Amino acid sequence: MSTINSLSYFQSHRFVLKILFFDPDQLKTNRKLYFLTTIAVSLAFTFGYPFHLGMNLFRNETTNQNMMNLAAFLPCLGSSLKFPIYALNYRKVRRMEELLKMLDERVIGLNQKSIYAKVSWQVRLVLCIFIGAYTPCGVTAVMMFLFAEDWGLMIPGWFPFDWRSSLWIYCLVLGYQISGLSYQLLQNYISDCFPSVVLCLISSHTQMLYCRFEEIGQNSLEDAEKELERCITDHKHLLELFKITESFMSLPMAIQFSFSAFTSCFGIAALFFFASEPMVRVYYFCYFIAMIVQIFPCCYFGTDSEFWFGRLHYAAFSCDWISQEKTFKRKLMLFVERSLKRNKAMACGMLPISVGTFFGTLKFAYSLFMIILQRN
Repeated sequence: MSTINSLSYFQSHRFVLKILFFDPDQLKTNRKLYFLTTIAVSLAFTFGYPFHLGMNLFRNETTNQNMMNLAAFLPCLGSSLKFPIYALNYRKVRRMEELLKMLDERVIGLNQKSIYAKVSWQVRLVLCIFIGAYTPCGVTAVMMFLFAEDWGLMIPGWFPFDWRSSLWIYCLVLGYQISGLSYQLLQNYISDCFPSVVLCLISSHTQMLYCRFEEIGQNSLEDAEKELERCITDHKHLLELFKITESFMSLPMAIQFSFSAFTSCFGIAALFFFASEPMVRVYYFCYFIAMIVQIFPCCYFGTDSEFWFGRLHYAAFSCDWISQEKTFKRKLMLFVERSLKRNKAMACGMLPISVGTFFGTLKFAYSLFMIILQRN
């Protein structure tokens, strides 16, 4: 069995945060210099990149350029809105890590360790989904520029100077667009992947708590009551972790749902109506897939965690409670009453982070596409 360490699944996120110049550990050593660097990079890419795209909306020479400009602007704007919210709430991550450590210490027995062994595969799948969705978008955007008939900007955007005046200014502008696109993709990776991994861990730890409840009573009566108390404490830790995670991703997920509906619609519309060159079609196809895929893991594990939270009271009645003392039964009854409350992750208290919302987003995107189809 692998070592029980849930924090190891966040190594890629820590590495990406260093690339984005947002590493809280660096603030302890080079506070002023690192803080100024973070502000400069954020102004240049987090806010500057969608700004230079938005200033050129519907001001391009052709409809194809307008569509490409809009398709790039919307996800960049969404990323620039989500990432600062996560950054301002990063202090909550420390408490989340403490709770995960305490829950990891409670993983014992073959049944629980076999569940934990599946976590590695699930997290690896989540990482592959996001990498497999975002990387083709960046690669095809560059390839689309390289195979274009007329050389211009990689993505139509606005600059306060004439980028056609000299070759070195043109190369500088292209370097900014490529760097900004890479920075935006990495921000999206953090904003979309981190909540999905946390919800995956919450779901798995809830399953392991289910197993611990079922095994209560196999030892002496005294040990059974102590184990029940420990399981109730684990449940409190899981609920706290769930509530912190929900507050951490509530507003960003609401933003993500809104932007995913529009970007998915524009991606498929551009693919059918505006893309004329083969590489442009490949780009919009990868773009459309990425806009759909980026919300699915979080919605899936949101539903999965809700399901396992809702089954804990069944596990309580599956233990050997009949032969236990009255104090044990009283504590078990109180736990069952508490576990009956539904724990559903919500985005801004309005949209459930669930598979149902994922399909609802697709339906909304389809409705928008049909409106565009009728008008076309």
